[in-house]
Amino acid sequence: MADEKKIGAYICKGCGIGDRVDTAQMVQIATRDAKAHVAKEHEFLCNADGIKMIQDDIDNEGVNHVAICACSRRAKVEAFNFDNVAISRGNIREGVIWVRPDTDEAKETTQEMADDYVRMAVNEVKFMERPQGSEEAVYNKTLLVVGGGVSGMTAAIEASKTGYPVHLVEKSAVLGGAAARMYKGLPMKAPYDAPADTGVADMIAAIEADNNITVHLNSTLTKTSGAPGRFSADISAESGNTTTENFGAIVQATGYREYDASQLPELGYGKASNVVTQAELDEMALAANGGAIKTKDGKDINSVVFVQCAGQRSDKEGHLNYCSGHCCQTSIKQALYFKEQNPDVDTNIIYSDLRTPGVSGEDFYRAGQKNGVTFTKGDVSQVVQDGDSLSVKFKDVILDEDTAEKADLVVLATGMIPNGGVDIDEVGQDEPGQFTVNVDSILNLDYRQGKDIPQLTKGFNDSHFICFPYETRRTGIYTCGPVRRPMDGAQAIEDAVGATMKALQEIENAGKGRAAHPRSGDLSYPSFRREGCTQCKRCTVECPFGAIDEDEQRFPQFNEARCRRCGTCMGACPVRVISFENYSVDTVGQQLKNVDIPDEFEEKPRILVLACENDAYPALDMGAMNKTEYSAYARVIPVRCLGSVNLIWITDAMNSGYDGVILMGCQKGENYQCHFVKGSEIAHQRMSKVADTLQSLALEPERVETYEIAITDIERAPKLINDMAETIEKIGLSPFKF
Repeated sequence: MADEKKIGAYICKGCGIGDRVDTAQMVQIATRDAKAHVAKEHEFLCNADGIKMIQDDIDNEGVNHVAICACSRRAKVEAFNFDNVAISRGNIREGVIWVRPDTDEAKETTQEMADDYVRMAVNEVKFMERPQGSEEAVYNKTLLVVGGGVSGMTAAIEASKTGYPVHLVEKSAVLGGAAARMYKGLPMKAPYDAPADTGVADMIAAIEADNNITVHLNSTLTKTSGAPGRFSADISAESGNTTTENFGAIVQATGYREYDASQLPELGYGKASNVVTQAELDEMALAANGGAIKTKDGKDINSVVFVQCAGQRSDKEGHLNYCSGHCCQTSIKQALYFKEQNPDVDTNIIYSDLRTPGVSGEDFYRAGQKNGVTFTKGDVSQVVQDGDSLSVKFKDVILDEDTAEKADLVVLATGMIPNGGVDIDEVGQDEPGQFTVNVDSILNLDYRQGKDIPQLTKGFNDSHFICFPYETRRTGIYTCGPVRRPMDGAQAIEDAVGATMKALQEIENAGKGRAAHPRSGDLSYPSFRREGCTQCKRCTVECPFGAIDEDEQRFPQFNEARCRRCGTCMGACPVRVISFENYSVDTVGQQLKNVDIPDEFEEKPRILVLACENDAYPALDMGAMNKTEYSAYARVIPVRCLGSVNLIWITDAMNSGYDGVILMGCQKGENYQCHFVKGSEIAHQRMSKVADTLQSLALEPERVETYEIAITDIERAPKLINDMAETIEKIGLSPFKF
């Protein structure tokens, strides 16, 4: 039969594997114990001859399920990439010989580890299917960019340069955003010693001359639906006309708005006419167009005080508790406006901590000093009108004294607030199939979880700077610029390029039915056995990416293109009816069940380690590269995300005679590092209930432990395995062995 599974197991002797373990015995294990149809060893499996050997068996012997027993699945990915076959990996190099001492005493247990990983790899692939790709695949090259500021215009220009059509939607009547209201920008080229042109005019001209970019001014999105490759957006103009366009991906670059300085009456805003914000000063300079900047009542300005961190970097109620990133350099830029007009104008920047990030920062700061800008470390408490001038009261931190300074103009560095739209709603729609436009929303998504991209903190979109920069919890929608995090113009341009590149990669993946980030290129997608579904809705609720809806009969309805392939739905399912072609309850369950479990008389415990493939598993691999040893009794199985761990695996492990189970996932909480956002947190919630179950079975709760592991924990991760081995030695082997 064409669809009959024929399994080939291939054992590598290279990288010292053949010197440490009996590979001929491993070949026998593959055929005798794991029932592989073909089993072979090779001196260097990843070289051209080894790859040809495997490919010949695929072409001539009908092998369609391949178990590679060699190095970690994180290594030689391109070499061991065969079309139209299911592939599993047994980690013999990093997982066995690099973590065990090369001694006669360790030889027996080292061989046992290697034999088990062969059994595990063959039994894993035995229960895998060859991923065929989603039938929902749609290839649409058009990119939707929302927001016409510097970051949005950059995204549009960069996408067009690479041949992708763009629709650029801007809610105002002109492009340019906040930068268009600035007189000058921060320097982006050496020697970084003076304010520079914003570049906005050139960008607008480039867009207007580009037939590949369609601009929608005075327009908003009143509905966005669909998925990667097949987004549909209703673009409504101020006139009331609405057009519907289809897109492959979306970049949200909706920028920021200035903090409301009226919340700072102690600093004179709203009370004294010559107290302005940084944005207002730039508008005054723009109006002056290179001439002398005057006060609002038309008087000359001979002295200016810049108050840094006005209403920001503060835990006071109503203030921003973060740094907006650009403000210190912006004050230097604006102080130089005055120095360029008249070097005798007194410009004083009062700061608590001066921050000038980026390549230009230090040079620009020194340019300010060179041009006579004064920098005073102080804490401003009050700004009051004092006759025709203003009095700035502050504590001079260096001199440790309270003082005051007179000024004709006071400029407040008030910081930025992201235009992120509304945060997650309890329910995105009133009823399935119904949709209501929210005037405060940016995207007006039809997701059940909410109308906009979920926010991480303070209105900034949930786009993790370590784990998935630019990506959001809405697959195929990317953020860049100040809506993602506070930044200056140069950073916004760089940010936009990064987000655009990821969006274009997603368009290509969607066209081929493949997953987006972080499992980019994965052809598998979730399916479920309808007759076994209890409609509990746990998969629908726990999916971090809104990839599961409900059909009219309330059964889960999977949206493959939105799916990140994390498996959280699989871990959530209490009746185990959700699976992927190459990752399922069985692919992991059969691995742990086919480990050789010694009986109680051999006094060799077994420890199951379920390790997140994004952080914990790489940490163990890198620890192995450093020859960091861990217990020979551990058997490590990588999982896509700790959120995919189904409690049946824990039950099966304990019933099979394992003495301990360790779950290693990513950091959870506000500063999470989970590539799938909620996976680690969900796993901890599930595992919190396991202790009671263990006690009811007369098993010690410490036999099952869940840890947060960073990819840098290359010493801690192996130590946790050794700690579990010591715990088992103290409390004894599992009574389930007897």
